[in-house]
Formats: sequence, structure tokens, C-alpha cells
Amino acid sequence: MHKLKLQEHPDLEKSYTREDWQRGYESLTQEFDYGIDDIEGEIPPELQGTLFRNGPGLLDVNGQSIHHPFDGDGMISRITFNNGRAHFRNRFVRTTGYLEEQKAGKILYRGVFGTQKPGGWLANIFNFQLKNIANTNVIYWGGKLLALWEAAVPHRLNPHTLETLGKESFNGVLSADEAFSAHPRLDPSCAQDGGAPCLVNFSIKPGLSTKITTFELNTAGEIVRKHVHSVPGFCFIHDFVITSNYCILFQNPVTFNPLPFALGMLGAGECIKFQPNQPTRIIVIPRTPQTEPQGVKILETSSGFVFHHANAFEVGDEIVIDSICYEALPEVEPASDFRQTNFEAISPGQLWRFDLNLKENTVQRELIESRCCEFPSIHPDNVGRPYRYLYIGAAHAETGNAPLQAIVKIDLKSGERQLWSAAPRGFVGEPIFVPRPNSQQEDDGWVLALVYDAAHHRSDMVILDASDFHKGAVARLHLKHHIPYGLHGNFTSEVFLAN
Repeated sequence: MHKLKLQEHPDLEKSYTREDWQRGYESLTQEFDYGIDDIEGEIPPELQGTLFRNGPGLLDVNGQSIHHPFDGDGMISRITFNNGRAHFRNRFVRTTGYLEEQKAGKILYRGVFGTQKPGGWLANIFNFQLKNIANTNVIYWGGKLLALWEAAVPHRLNPHTLETLGKESFNGVLSADEAFSAHPRLDPSCAQDGGAPCLVNFSIKPGLSTKITTFELNTAGEIVRKHVHSVPGFCFIHDFVITSNYCILFQNPVTFNPLPFALGMLGAGECIKFQPNQPTRIIVIPRTPQTEPQGVKILETSSGFVFHHANAFEVGDEIVIDSICYEALPEVEPASDFRQTNFEAISPGQLWRFDLNLKENTVQRELIESRCCEFPSIHPDNVGRPYRYLYIGAAHAETGNAPLQAIVKIDLKSGERQLWSAAPRGFVGEPIFVPRPNSQQEDDGWVLALVYDAAHHRSDMVILDASDFHKGAVARLHLKHHIPYGLHGNFTSEVFLAN
């Protein structure tokens, strides 16, 4: 793992081998609980708090492989920083499906992204029961640690022990079959709550028309606002953004044919097809519908597919949105093996800026970062506000598609880039920016990221100085094992250790 200058040469060999990348997708069956003693560098003493991460910990059930990582059972990893030391713990979310399959020693549920019960289509026909895998995100809010999966209610966990406490309905506001997205946004200063922070989230119920529900939670973890809207057409939406006054969602141009899923032939995700000749629709929902008589606005832009957004903010009558956009949805093929992904044949995700004019109902867009990138992170105080710095997982090379092996810091004001790379044998996950306590500068803090080190088949927690990547890693904490490539997570200043 090394620092890297930005002047790279496109004629160099690939920065990784497929075999190295593949090993990061091996299951981790053990649950650990230990202090991290193998450390290069020094943990900043001001770094106090807990990083929670979520992702698929199992890529097979007793040797039966799942078809796609997104179908894997959720495993929470927790790294606690306290007085210059660090502690690691991981635990699987004890969902009903996880417990049943572990007891049976085989796959009992179909997965959204193509995992089928053994026995072919006859074993899967008209079986619509999907397992709540709680594998996408984890957040601590209102005194509750919640493991999130966008198609169902959250699971609540004990933040000290990571024990699964049960499903969370927020005092009955969520019904048993209601969803709660895996991508909540934390508004650092909500006008409706007198400037107090609030958590904003959404759920969708797709169909010929799609029901979009927005939720806002106060600092006690109670849902204090809930609004339901209906938009025309089928929606496949993973993430959204907020501003002070709006929730914004991108309605990707896709269709859904439920027949192969109903007949047991394909997973639901495999029945979604991208429509390149159709526009992407941008849905703008007022956070205070009673004060917005025009209601929901839908604007159109060029075709593309968006999984994740970086941020959004308002400038007068305009909304600016920074998003990772793909030319097309990377479709899941029925007979494919995700470990054999041909990166070169797939268009990379790139960072685009969309400028919405709400008066003229127009959308302008421009490319911000052409390098293959994903998993953006910003200063938490700038969510929904103008901002300058963005941190994002990226490919090592400037051009082409490849696994994420680097982290790029983008200065949106000056255009300057800083890049830290773990190539050739390291693979990075989502970076998380953590501000230094009482800091005055937007980039004064650290960037935390789990890096899979194929040379040692283990994962490292890497700490970078967010103000200057050229220093290299401030500290590299070597875990005793690997963590399978994860999805999302969050940092809290609360220090959680076992009671």
C-alpha cells in the first residue's frame, strides 16, 4: 500500500489481479471480540467514538453459494476508538431467516438478486417470501443502533454487544410489512425542529405507480413527520438526498417484468431491465407539503442509472445535486458468477453534478470526476448544504473500470484532487469522514476506511488525515482476519464497548 502521484500512465498494466480481488468475497463465519494491537503508526488521541459497518458476511450457506453479494446475510463490524486504542467486534444480525438457514444448514429463502432455493424453478415457483437480510447499512440514532435493509423494517441491536434485539417499528409507526430505506440522511439543523438535528429517510412501494413515503425522526429516535406521495411508473431507487426544504430521488429508467420471478425462474432483481432510450426522472418532494402548494415536481434529464448520491443543496430557485451516475444499470445475469466480473466490459460510475431550475423545470448536468468512483462521503455538518470537500472510493487508474483500490479527495472549489492508493493488493470500501472535535475547517478530521489486504488475507482499518492525503496513512490497524467487502456504515462520537 502506498501513496500515488496523480500523474499516472494509462499504458501501465492493471493495478490488481482478479484472484486477489476475489478473495475478499470469502465468507467470514467467525465472530470476534478483541483489542487491536497490531498497528502501524499511531491512532490520533482525539479520535474518540465508534465506527459501525454493515455488509454481507456470508457469501454461502454451508457451502451453497449465493448468487450475488447483495443477497448475503448482514454482519455488523464495530471498531471503537478510545484514548488512542481500538477494539474490534463483529456479529451477524440474527434475523429470522439467518437463524433458520443456519439451523437447517442450507438455503431456505430466495434472494432479491438471484439466489434461489435448491431444486430449480419448481422449488421457487410462486414463492414470494424474501429474507430480511439486514445487510446494507447501520446507524446509531436516538439511542438506537439499527441495521438497515431497504425492503423491510430495521433490526435493532445492542450497541455494546451487537446482540440482535428484534425488529424496530418506531412505536408502531412502521407496519410489519413497511420498508425503511438503508440510506437515511442526517439533517444537521432542521428548521421544523427549531434547528435541532433530525434523521430523514424514505421508503418506496413500487408498482404501475409508486408510493414514496418520507419519514423524519427527532433526536429521541421518534418518527415525528411522515408523508406519502404517489408518482407514475415503476421506481427502483436505492438512495436519495435532502436539502433544507426538499427530498430528491432519481427515478432510474427501468422496467420490471414480474413473470419470471413469479414462475421461480429468476430473482426479482434479475427481472429489472434498463431502458437506455428513456429519460431519468428527478423527483423533488417538499419536506413541508403544507407550505408547497405545487406539490411534487418531476424533472427529466439524460438517461443514466444512479445508485448513490454525494450531496445536494439549494441556491435560490435551483437545487444542485452531486451523484454517481452510470451509463446503464449493471444487470445481474442469471447464469453469471459475480466473482468473474469483467470490469473492462462495464462502464464505470462517475461523479456528475445536476443543476435543477425549479422555476423553469430544466436540468443541466456536468461531469465532475471521470475516474471510476463510488461511495461518496462528506462532512456531516454539510449534508443538504453547500460544501467544498468530498471523499470517495475510486479506481487506482485514471481511466477505465476497475475495483475500488484508492480514495480520492475532491476540492469542488479549486478542482484539486488528492489520491491515496492501496494498489496493487489492497481494495477499499466506503470511506467515512470524521471531523476533528471543535474543528473550524471543513477538511479538518480523518477519513476512515476498511481496506482488504490480499497479501495477508486480512482487512486493515486505515486512518488518513483528511486535510492532506500526501502524508500517507496516519495509522493502519491490522485485523486478525478479513472482512468481506461491505456496503455502508456510520461513525458516532459515542464510545461503545462491551458492558
